[in-house]
Amino acid sequence: MTTTAPTAIALEDALQELQPQYLDLVNESMNHAGYFDGKESHFKLTLVSEAFAGKRLVARHQLVYQLVDPLLTSQGGTVHALAIHAYTPTEWQQQTQSPESPLCAGQNK
Repeated sequence: MTTTAPTAIALEDALQELQPQYLDLVNESMNHAGYFDGKESHFKLTLVSEAFAGKRLVARHQLVYQLVDPLLTSQGGTVHALAIHAYTPTEWQQQTQSPESPLCAGQNK
């Protein structure tokens, strides 16, 4: 992904520690209440890494959250929601696409 959005860049940079074979970060903020042009609060992350091998889904998410923690709103950052789709390379080969993100309670209708 090529972006000039500072939060997206910071997320991608933080996730490089996992040496991703594939990383797709989509800003889905425009699909949620309170959106304004340039807002970076809701993201969908698809990440493929050998670092997930042998780890259950919860452990994979914990690993991602540990890396991006400073960017979350609970830590003073701007990221309110991060839909994580974490795969090993073998699992990713069996996927046809990344799942849809869950709806946010304040989603625009």
